[in-house]
Amino acid sequence: MRGKVYLVGAGPGDPELLTLRAYRVLQEAQVVLYDRLVSPDVLELVNPKAHRIYVGKTRGTQTQAQEKILSLLLAYARSNQQVVRLKGGDPMVYGRGAEEWAFLAQHQIEVEVVPGVSSALAAPALAGIPLTLRGVAHSFAVVSGQIAGGLYPSLERVAQAETLVILMGVERRVELAHALIRLGRKPEEPVAFVERSTTPHERIIVSTLAEVAAGGAAVEAPAVWVLGEVVAHRLPTGAKGHRAIQTLAF
Repeated sequence: MRGKVYLVGAGPGDPELLTLRAYRVLQEAQVVLYDRLVSPDVLELVNPKAHRIYVGKTRGTQTQAQEKILSLLLAYARSNQQVVRLKGGDPMVYGRGAEEWAFLAQHQIEVEVVPGVSSALAAPALAGIPLTLRGVAHSFAVVSGQIAGGLYPSLERVAQAETLVILMGVERRVELAHALIRLGRKPEEPVAFVERSTTPHERIIVSTLAEVAAGGAAVEAPAVWVLGEVVAHRLPTGAKGHRAIQTLAF
């Protein structure tokens, strides 16, 4: 049996949101390299005989860690193992899946992508926030709140999106909020953070862009940040995992 690498999306955390293909691949895996955001509940579905390797990254060591991940993927695939690279969300959405795929293709390793439910879509939906809503928002944009070198991204192209979703933006939310206000978003615009979506520790924090810019929204990573009028149309939810809901005054 030839070695093969599966780039698998683990979704936002709840194992019931895995695809059937992801479940089957995890059951048959011989080696699993998994990230920090992969939930313990998802890991419980991995073949008990599989070799599990934690490859979560810490700030300042991302480059070295990624080089090690590539080396491990190549080594195990060349030893004819069925290897799963398990990532939170979707492997092709800020998951470096394309980089790993390209590297493995250069070394003639077979790759299969198993898409996952991105937190950019799942977290707002499960919190009752529609990213699009007739008469309110007809489009949305997704952006990362951080890029290589510890900087935040250029926001000019997405600043005027009707609904804006920011991933990995919690730590720099104050400066991101200031930048978005400078670029024309209304300070009174409603925003929401969905913290630890689909887990028993989930919180939904609703505020305004001005309040975030002033440092008033107490949020912890990981959280998905949604900005736009759709937040004001948030629907009641009864989904499991929802816990303390904090709403700050508008």
